Amino acid sequence: MTASAAPLPAVRNWTGPLMVLAGGVGIGFAPIGLRLGLHDLGPQAIAFWRYAFALPVLFALVLLIERRLPHRPNRFIFLAGTFFAVDIALWHHSLTLTTVSNATFIVNLGNVLVGFAAWFFLKQRPRPFWFAAAALAVLGAAALSLGGEANGQSSLSGDLFAFGAAIMVGSYMLCSNIARRSLGGIEAIFWLTLVELVVGSGLAILSGEALLPETLSGFRAPLFLALVAQIGGQALIVAGLGRTSAAVAGLLVLIQPVVAAAVSWHLFNEPLTGLQAAGGGLILLAVWLAQRGRKPQAAVD
Repeated sequence: MTASAAPLPAVRNWTGPLMVLAGGVGIGFAPIGLRLGLHDLGPQAIAFWRYAFALPVLFALVLLIERRLPHRPNRFIFLAGTFFAVDIALWHHSLTLTTVSNATFIVNLGNVLVGFAAWFFLKQRPRPFWFAAAALAVLGAAALSLGGEANGQSSLSGDLFAFGAAIMVGSYMLCSNIARRSLGGIEAIFWLTLVELVVGSGLAILSGEALLPETLSGFRAPLFLALVAQIGGQALIVAGLGRTSAAVAGLLVLIQPVVAAAVSWHLFNEPLTGLQAAGGGLILLAVWLAQRGRKPQAAVD
């Protein structure tokens, strides 16, 4: 019995990181969808409809995959969902106060800081490979985000909002990692999205934005975000967190600014400078190095 079961963990060892990496690619389309939808809805309203469109699909997936109603959520689901919704709100607000490059760089630092938070709170000490990967990721994120032309005027208040968003990102990743210990991946993302919908609706109302677009075509961007970023992106990340340490996952999702930059180059005719291209390469190297130095982790279905 032992011999027949031995090969399974080695195969599963790759599924978690690959799911997180694929989820990071999906999340990379989030700023693209937001940018395309701002002509019809405000940023908080777009976030609200992103959650609203994704929730029934995720509920159907729970019924289809688990063949039962979702299990009760744990308290870390409520924390993670709240952190994520607040992160989106702070990130969007920071973009109105500081440069996009500043906000992008600062928020991405949250994905690196999650490794130190997991070490402090969960006693998950990263391997030496991770520290080298983290240093490369910070350098790459700085080059990719700050290496282009300045688009706007930076401000301390805007940078502070972005820093708050970075803390929320790290807290979300940390709590999601803990939540996955007692919940399946599809159930976790369903409950997370429900919490995000509740918190996001309150934030949208407080923002004073109109929740309905003038025409039905205004729903295209939120629907795109629901399918690609929420279900295809966040769901894969949360599912992969059950089989990946928080420190490694935090670096793997840094693939998202590389994807966003590449898509923007093609879609909006925004070519990368040499420094930005080098930054993207450093991030990809950091992602590869983080995967090389990961610790094996027991799988949670």
